[in-house]
Amino acid sequence: EDRLFFASDYFDQMYEAAVKLIKKGKAFVCDLTAEEMREYRGTLTEPGKNSPYRDRSVEENLRLFEEMKDGKYQDGEKVLRAKIDMASPNINMRDPIIYRVAHMTHHNTGDKWCIYPMYDFAHPIEDAIEHITHSICTLEFEDHRPLYDWVVKECEFDPAPRQIEFSKLYLTNVVTGKRYIKKLVEEGIVDGWDDPRLVSLSALRRRGYTPESIKRFVELVGVAKANSSVDYAMLEYCIRDDLRLKKSRIMAVLDPIKLVIDNYPEGQVEYLDAPNNPENPELGSRKIAFERELYIEREDFMEEPPKKYYRLFPGNEVRLMNAYFVRCESFVKDENGNVTEVHCTYDPETKSGSGFEGRKVKGTIHWVPVNHCVNAVVKLYENLVDEEKGVYNEDGTMNINPNSLTVVDNCYIEEYQVRQIKMLKKWLILLNTENFMLVEVSMVTEHTPIQM
Repeated sequence: EDRLFFASDYFDQMYEAAVKLIKKGKAFVCDLTAEEMREYRGTLTEPGKNSPYRDRSVEENLRLFEEMKDGKYQDGEKVLRAKIDMASPNINMRDPIIYRVAHMTHHNTGDKWCIYPMYDFAHPIEDAIEHITHSICTLEFEDHRPLYDWVVKECEFDPAPRQIEFSKLYLTNVVTGKRYIKKLVEEGIVDGWDDPRLVSLSALRRRGYTPESIKRFVELVGVAKANSSVDYAMLEYCIRDDLRLKKSRIMAVLDPIKLVIDNYPEGQVEYLDAPNNPENPELGSRKIAFERELYIEREDFMEEPPKKYYRLFPGNEVRLMNAYFVRCESFVKDENGNVTEVHCTYDPETKSGSGFEGRKVKGTIHWVPVNHCVNAVVKLYENLVDEEKGVYNEDGTMNINPNSLTVVDNCYIEEYQVRQIKMLKKWLILLNTENFMLVEVSMVTEHTPIQM
């Protein structure tokens, strides 16, 4: 907060700078209407014409400018213009307006002023006052740089800031325009300016992006003078790579089916050691409950698997992560043919961390214990825009991906993180077999088993 600045903090200095220009014969008060000013301005191929008020004396300009400040003129009745060159090939240098009359209440200065500086005049002065060395702008401001330099020079600022232009950073299939985001918010397509499908600062913060990950992204992209676009997947890669070694991971099952270990003692619970982050031992370990009935992901079991499917199917053996080997013996279906239970047997000699060196298994699946987990509502996000069609249609409407948000009820998360989840209710790293994903936990309730 101590580094928060407003251009309006310097309105007094800007007014003094304008007075200095008038005294130097570099600014004048003009009475031309907006329409007349456009006619006098000329075109890209034809020079403009001098305003009939351009040769007013310094004394008259000072008096008129003070009267503008004192509120004696209506909006648009008079303006203060820089006196540069109406024949300049750069239209921005053809005696641009630097002050206008505007009877309005300002959010920072209230009703103190009824004249306000134009952006091209205020920008370089603010930079100079704040001792900015290099003002970074996008390419469309390149034609405004001569005016920036002129203001700094004629207002006699030393040291003088420099304006440098670079291309905008475009992300593929991402809505960045403020008016388009505003429309998405107003129409309820997203749930606010911090919706995780957006790339506003508040949205990136809500999604869990760290400053380090964004800096890394900027470093990878680099800076350029030519407009180009970067795949949004690169930004996602940066946050995953940054969090990969920093954060603890927990197990969760988003589409559960029950797994019953028939030869495990009924009613028995044992607590197994599990690393908080398999790639970073410094984050320590936690205890997870293991019992006869577990939840596993529905996709981790198939009745008739294709080739190279290494998870559970009848007769196959897999490792339950941080636990034991289990072999699928049978399964149960409901009247609609959906699998509701998978029955397995476990080998107590294969406990994780015991040094077992017998047979090998190719598959490892995650799980949560039925009676030692919490029920959660999880939001899964995809790209807001239909990736195949691009962001905008020819008529300017947006191609919204209908599956950009999926709300999943009856998800189960290991109980170790219940307190943290209830406190944060935001993005968590959930272990998803070989990889990890970021999901938003929007609500956590007491455990209520799914009725099978």
